[in-house]
Amino acid sequence: MTDPVRVLIVDDQHLVRQGIRGLLELSSDVAVTGEAANGDEALRAIGETAPDVMLLDLRMPGRDGISTLEEMSLRGIDLPVLVLTTFDDADLVLRAIRAGARGYLLKDVTLDQLVEGIRTVASGRTLVHPALTAHPPRVALHEGFGSPDMIDGALTERETDVLRLVAGGYSNREIAEMLHLAPGTVKNHVSNVLVKLGARDRTQAVLRAMRHGLLGE
Repeated sequence: MTDPVRVLIVDDQHLVRQGIRGLLELSSDVAVTGEAANGDEALRAIGETAPDVMLLDLRMPGRDGISTLEEMSLRGIDLPVLVLTTFDDADLVLRAIRAGARGYLLKDVTLDQLVEGIRTVASGRTLVHPALTAHPPRVALHEGFGSPDMIDGALTERETDVLRLVAGGYSNREIAEMLHLAPGTVKNHVSNVLVKLGARDRTQAVLRAMRHGLLGE
């Protein structure tokens, strides 16, 4: 049996933190090691509680979620962060992931979805709430995230299917099982997607696909 994932909950609302803690304590896969009400408290708590994953709200007084992510990057803190918020804004998704978040979920998820999201980002994969991937964000991306003319060829239907599952946090093996494909075939599809989108990794591919509205129905 694997050790539970150690989680730090960061949210400015005390009742919300209590609610999340209470739910996560129902799962043997997760252990809550600490709480924080804003980004400054979170930065201190990281060293005190040694979490494996941070659950982070975005809108908080004082140091907010985006600023917290940026400060973690400046300090070289390599801690997987799963954003958990009420704001279903694709622009915020991009800002958060560009700032270093590994995942973005809305607070209407079930306990099973939340626990799976925590496990996903803890394993190094990226996860974006499905409701957020169908709408291209308004913000312009720079610093190597590409522009419309950098997409080299349209994605095939199968490549789009694979990319949607990548955005959902699934591994190549899991995607292969879901689509009834060989793992090597999925790996080839992912490689083709990276080339077509001019992306260096899976996370950047998801970001670019969201920007261009490639994950919509």
